[in-house]
Amino acid sequence: MHIQVEERLSDSPFIERVWHGQTRESGEFTSIATSHWSLVIWQENGKSNIALRGPETIATLAPVPENSESFGVIFKLGVVMQHLPVCQLIDNQIELPKSTSQSFWLQSSTWQLPNYDNIDIFVDRLMREDVLSYDPTINNILHGSQTDFSIRTAQRRFVNTTGMTHNTLYQIERARYTTLLLQSGVSIFDAIEKAGYYDQPHLTRSLKRFIGQTPTQLQDTTESKPLSFLYKTSFFE
Repeated sequence: MHIQVEERLSDSPFIERVWHGQTRESGEFTSIATSHWSLVIWQENGKSNIALRGPETIATLAPVPENSESFGVIFKLGVVMQHLPVCQLIDNQIELPKSTSQSFWLQSSTWQLPNYDNIDIFVDRLMREDVLSYDPTINNILHGSQTDFSIRTAQRRFVNTTGMTHNTLYQIERARYTTLLLQSGVSIFDAIEKAGYYDQPHLTRSLKRFIGQTPTQLQDTTESKPLSFLYKTSFFE
């Protein structure tokens, strides 16, 4: 099964990536771990659906229907939905109720379904209407910058906002970064050094947990199931 994915950056300071995917045949793919939550819209049996998809702490297998099409927006770390803590979305998906074929309910209001081209405008509207909010201190905590909080308060704030500890987030991002290295032709030995793993068993355990495949499988994509959306990040640069 082949998944066609296109992605783009956004001018919005609250969006990590916008993506669009299509498949022609049914099958399975590996949904890899991710530290970000997202809003996803997809077509099924001729109907549009919308859901909030949380951070994923392990890799899982997911089915793909025939002739499927979907797109979504991945939010920056620190963006939260006011009425729904991110911790409730961890390894979970919540479908939003539809009001019509082209609209849905969110916080007691009706919203028009966005599309791939205007979803940035849609997110900005969610921010203006206070459906979404953004905590800029998360980025400072993530990169070890000075904050006005004690260490314990900063740790608690980080977990409450992202749904996971700094260490878990780091492990997920490191595994994703290593996957990109291996897929680009970097040797297993060099990937271990670049990503800061202790040795090959440490690397293998991490990738099997967060990516669902071994280093060898990731180097030989003909022998493994396709992965969910994976994009280059500056987390380790």
